[in-house]
Amino acid sequence: MEEELDLSALSDEELVEQMHDDLYDGLADEITEGTNILLSRDWSASKVLEEALVEGMRIVGIDFRDGILFVPEVLLAANAMKAGMAILRPLLAETGEVQTGKIVIGTVKGDIHDIGKNLVGMMFEGAGFEVIDLGINTSVEEYLAALDEHRPDILGMSALLTTTMPYMKVVIDTMVDKGIRDDYIVMVGGAPLNEEFGEAVGADAYCRDAATAAETATRLMADRRSVA
Repeated sequence: MEEELDLSALSDEELVEQMHDDLYDGLADEITEGTNILLSRDWSASKVLEEALVEGMRIVGIDFRDGILFVPEVLLAANAMKAGMAILRPLLAETGEVQTGKIVIGTVKGDIHDIGKNLVGMMFEGAGFEVIDLGINTSVEEYLAALDEHRPDILGMSALLTTTMPYMKVVIDTMVDKGIRDDYIVMVGGAPLNEEFGEAVGADAYCRDAATAAETATRLMADRRSVA
């Protein structure tokens, strides 16, 4: 029988590498323990987030994108990530340390599909974003109310039906009419969409899958901050 690994006996570097492996394997208890050990060694919450959790989920995202991992494994990894975030989130809020960004996501009005959207939300959390999920069948009024309440950096819209895809343009056009379109990065995704559609409706980015969405959002946030 394999001897149980004593996480507290590992060096910082070894522990971070082990946490990447534990995230990959979806081991929530081990991620909780590792997070607490690093904090007890005077690591800041933001350093634990970036080096142990976000980097670990980046590896998960790459293998998901490349077809090495599948939805069940990603769900387990995301659940382990949430266990670490439950410890870090209040500490980050206390110190006012900035996360990667904030995103409001929702499946558009008339569409009740949410598996893809949920995966995107998990990958965003794994990339260090704060995620406000509006759920399914989201109207333009609900999107606008969430933008007003939460002041996110990004608005993400999802659709799985070709009949609901045009509603994305309704939301974006309404943002233009209200003079708030340029205040937000707008990202769209869903099985029937493509890059041309994203451009046609006026989105900043179309993303074909959850891992690509998280990578694109991180890049767009860095671009926006560099010119701010």
